[in-house]
Amino acid sequence: MDYRKSNAPTNTVTRNVMDLCDETGNIYESVAIISKRANQISAQIKDDLNKKLAEFASYNDSLDEVFENREQIEISRYYEKLPKPSLLATQEFIEGGTYWRDPSKDQLQQTQEDY
Repeated sequence: MDYRKSNAPTNTVTRNVMDLCDETGNIYESVAIISKRANQISAQIKDDLNKKLAEFASYNDSLDEVFENREQIEISRYYEKLPKPSLLATQEFIEGGTYWRDPSKDQLQQTQEDY
């Protein structure tokens, strides 16, 4: 999912708990899936931001001079306005764009097929 093209809200939205547990059957499992996806999205956003800001890095030995780059400020503001990773992950989960699997259930099905 491209977080830049997401239609996730930028503010907190009240969600129906029953809608979140439709796919998994368990609200706690759904929240765990959403939180893991939010961590992945957060790491991706952080990497993208660091790559873009690294282009403007100035390796001067002088600590007295601080250069304010207008493009750097605009990039930072753009990333500040993006929805939070938890909101992006929740929207993705509700839209059915999140893939997950439970290894314990997969193992249980495998042992049942062996009998």
